[in-house]
Amino acid sequence: MTTTSAIPNAPAIALSPPQRKAALWRTGLLAALAWLALGLLALAWPNKEVGFSDWAFTDEFGYAATALALLLAALSLSAGSKVASRTVYLLRPAGQWLVAVPLLLGVWEVLTAKLGVLPSPFFAPPQSLIEVYAEDWPRLGLSTAHSLRLLVHGFASGAAVGFLVGVWIGWSRIAGYWVHPVLRFLGPVPASALLPLAFFFAPSSYAAAVFLIALATGFPVAVLTWSGVASVNKSYYDVARTLGASESFLVLRVAIPAALPQVFVGLFMGLGAAFSVLVTAEMMGVKAGLGWYLQWSQGWAAYSNMYAALIVMAALCSGLITLLFKVRDRALSWQKGTVKW
Repeated sequence: MTTTSAIPNAPAIALSPPQRKAALWRTGLLAALAWLALGLLALAWPNKEVGFSDWAFTDEFGYAATALALLLAALSLSAGSKVASRTVYLLRPAGQWLVAVPLLLGVWEVLTAKLGVLPSPFFAPPQSLIEVYAEDWPRLGLSTAHSLRLLVHGFASGAAVGFLVGVWIGWSRIAGYWVHPVLRFLGPVPASALLPLAFFFAPSSYAAAVFLIALATGFPVAVLTWSGVASVNKSYYDVARTLGASESFLVLRVAIPAALPQVFVGLFMGLGAAFSVLVTAEMMGVKAGLGWYLQWSQGWAAYSNMYAALIVMAALCSGLITLLFKVRDRALSWQKGTVKW
């Protein structure tokens, strides 16, 4: 007679009741309850009217939160199935955030739309952002496209020049003697402090903005590239020279690959500096972009539009940083054993 106890691996063949119970996504159920509470809060509690009829898109906000709660509940209850397991696997790392976000939105909703503790128009409820994205998306989308184009031009120019200058300083003693002190003296000066000069000498406001973003990006890239090239182990050069390596080979195949980890650190720092200068430059002279949109929103006291633009800007910056991380991981995959990630 054959029994499952006679087979060592029999318990792994069928899913036992405790395993089915463990397959339930408890955090997802808690998140579903939080989103359901947010939806009921928005739908059942009337808004406090202050100087206008009502906040638009309140019902849509409540229905969306309720629909998300039902979706999370369905995924959580069927987490052990093949259909939902993949989605639950992707959502598990963000499980606690799925609980925290509706709680924060609920507090925001109560303090603004329901009780009016935070006065309008300076503070707007979450559904006001839906109104902005639904009705003003052409202007906001065009501003985002302009900012992205300006950022790409300025960041790419500054990163390229900063990289070349950093390699030159780190490799050449003459450049290290003459250029490095100038870089240390002028580099810490904020790029935004040069706004008047940039707009005076540049042929257009767009060219001035590109120059300022490139300047903000180039300094950290140049300094860290120089540091990376200068700190390369000298024994690498000695081994390459004994094998007949030329000067260009030492620079391109030894110095630069060894300095790449620090180059990427400079790129991350330059991207953050580029974003801060981007907003300032667009507020001063550029006729389109997220910085211009922020200034326009403040001028018309459209603070909902301002908050919507800030969220878009944060998402854009986060997305570009994530993309840069992907590029770094791929470019430095051969150094994973020696570089701290």
